[in-house]
Amino acid sequence: MPDNHLFDADVIIVGGGIVGAATALQLKQQQPKLKILLLEKEPALAKHQTGRNSGVIHAGVYYQPGSLKAQFCKQGSADIKQFCHQHDIPFNQCGKLIVATNSLELVRLKALAERCQKNQLAYQWLESEELAVREPNITGLAALLITDTAIVDYTLVTQAMMEDFVEWGGEYWLDCKVQNINELSDCVEVFTSQGRFKTRYLICCAGVMADRLAQMAGLELDFQIVPFRGEYYRLDNKHNQVVKHLIYPVPDPDLPFLGIHLTRMIDGTVTVGPNAVLGWKREGYKKFNFSWQDTKQIIGFKGFWKVLGRYYRSAYSELMNTWFKVLYLKQVKKYCPSINKDDLLPYPTGIRAQAVSQDGQLIHDFLFKNTQRTLHVCNAPSPAATSSMPIGRHIISELNKLIQNTQELKQSE
Repeated sequence: MPDNHLFDADVIIVGGGIVGAATALQLKQQQPKLKILLLEKEPALAKHQTGRNSGVIHAGVYYQPGSLKAQFCKQGSADIKQFCHQHDIPFNQCGKLIVATNSLELVRLKALAERCQKNQLAYQWLESEELAVREPNITGLAALLITDTAIVDYTLVTQAMMEDFVEWGGEYWLDCKVQNINELSDCVEVFTSQGRFKTRYLICCAGVMADRLAQMAGLELDFQIVPFRGEYYRLDNKHNQVVKHLIYPVPDPDLPFLGIHLTRMIDGTVTVGPNAVLGWKREGYKKFNFSWQDTKQIIGFKGFWKVLGRYYRSAYSELMNTWFKVLYLKQVKKYCPSINKDDLLPYPTGIRAQAVSQDGQLIHDFLFKNTQRTLHVCNAPSPAATSSMPIGRHIISELNKLIQNTQELKQSE
């Protein structure tokens, strides 16, 4: 590891996805005199969760009223759309239909309608006849129409955020992987593949590596990040007009996954997915990718076995879906029977970083941890991209508390 001292900063942000970018930009705008540096281990921004998802600007339907997800998603949706308007980034507010295809899903759909009311979200209940008029190729007993849902390219949004950040005087480094963190009384040393950095405060927005960086910083954690690979297909171009809206199934409320859905991407293509199958490598996007280090950490974690025991039926179903395209397709044909196996073409896979507690609970809400001089975004799966700007403001608020606490501590010495 190089030991050359490269940079003194007021704040270093680790992670060049949309959460890191939104945090860096807003912090620089609020406090332009601060020297802020963002570090990204990849050769480009937004290479992982930000650039490998459905690209949906969520309205906030699914989230527990009063939770951070419910609060941040609603505000974040407006923020992202405003940012896109200001930067001429195309987005399409095509709306979303959540479709119930059986009696159990109908009960769950009614519960989602009640949640919309509690979260103060506009929605419309469609009976099967009304659904057929809106979407002739979609079959269901009923559906919720969420008109505020939109689609965007989050990679473009992230790049625009970082361009603004640089214009405000910020700096970012690519190909710069954090290898160790050493927190001292007056600063934090960050050891990377490009050398040693020194900062007053450190913010980690590291996605699937969040727990490892938190542990580097000295935090004792009661959770672990478990990677779930989300496999997508795209439809043959002849099906680009098969739907006008985003089409979602009714999800299992006990799981944080939304089910295999149809998404009209910003370029006009329609994607199918994702599923949610356990990944044996944290950044392994191919079916046979495997890391012994990552796998050993997963199987050595008690929480993994507890969550597997609780949801073994879902785990088995997802595993079968990944190996047998006909079973994957079956999930789609429940609400879109016109799609056939030959219509499913290859499309890039994503990885969802899901925090799991030691007692085997899937952590549903956003989660933040801190030491005296470091802040860590520990759980930020969907709708983190939609919520990125409110998440950034929350981080800045927590950073200001750290600054105040360290100043008070210094004065008392």
